[in-house]
Amino acid sequence: MKLHIATLPAAALALACQFALAAPLAYVPNEGSGTISVIDTGTDAVVKEIKAGKKPRGIATSAAANAVYVSDQPNNTLLVIDIGLQAVADRIDLGESPEGVGISADGKLVAAAVEISNSVVLIDTATKAKLANIKVEGKNPEHAVFSPDGKWIFVSAEEATQVDIVDVSQRKQVGSVPVGRRPRGIGFLPDGSKAYVACELDSTVFVIDVANRKVLKKLKAGMFSNGVAVRPDAKRVFISNGKDATVSVIDTSTDEIIATIPVGKRPWNMAVTPDGKKLYVATGRSNAVSVIDTETNQKIKEIPVGELPWGVAIH
Repeated sequence: MKLHIATLPAAALALACQFALAAPLAYVPNEGSGTISVIDTGTDAVVKEIKAGKKPRGIATSAAANAVYVSDQPNNTLLVIDIGLQAVADRIDLGESPEGVGISADGKLVAAAVEISNSVVLIDTATKAKLANIKVEGKNPEHAVFSPDGKWIFVSAEEATQVDIVDVSQRKQVGSVPVGRRPRGIGFLPDGSKAYVACELDSTVFVIDVANRKVLKKLKAGMFSNGVAVRPDAKRVFISNGKDATVSVIDTSTDEIIATIPVGKRPWNMAVTPDGKKLYVATGRSNAVSVIDTETNQKIKEIPVGELPWGVAIH
């Protein structure tokens, strides 16, 4: 049943209006708590906790659908959270052990990496219909990330030494790029020219020429590099280093690391605010989110959230 704003009780209507005005909001899935912490990026305070299944992990937001999409790993589902209501509005079956969730730039498609079936499930955000279940070569896929033009999905996997490339229109894998051991986070420059892939077991970032599908450069990062976030102006890429409790900062003009920032324990997945001024880093073993000023490359705040935060998405 669809909910129409005019039919909402006064309290629910006030809540919907409050969150419509509070954007941008950072959504943090907490694996250990079964919740999503909602952070107002203006005040850097948690303003709400949303119940979100048993073990929420991968997360993405869509302005077009006015929704947040979260994988609930033990329940094998994709949770659809209505941003206005700040509550789960729908559930979509994905298959066993879903993890990373990606969204196309136009917000029309969601891609979810599903570990046990070694596949990527493609979903239409308007109809919530499953469009395809696309097999990939890497075992236990973790992240499925759309290129900015929406033509490709790059897929990383825990048991792989390559990034698999899915053609979105053909609904199949059409190639791969060799990288290091256990590729994790993937981030594209906004123009789609380069992709940055963090390979955890090699503590190395691979810079990929997207058009030619080849590695341009390898950068040694901190120990167990995993998360990747790109500043909207394309000047900086951020890499979280799980064992070092740091974030590396890459200058994209030279593809060199120019700063290393201490954060909380086991930094994982991250997101940058739309204005590019702040980076939010989920630190799983600190049960917190570290906030970084992206101009000064300094940590400016530590925000307590739920248990074992997995990542961040900002809307």
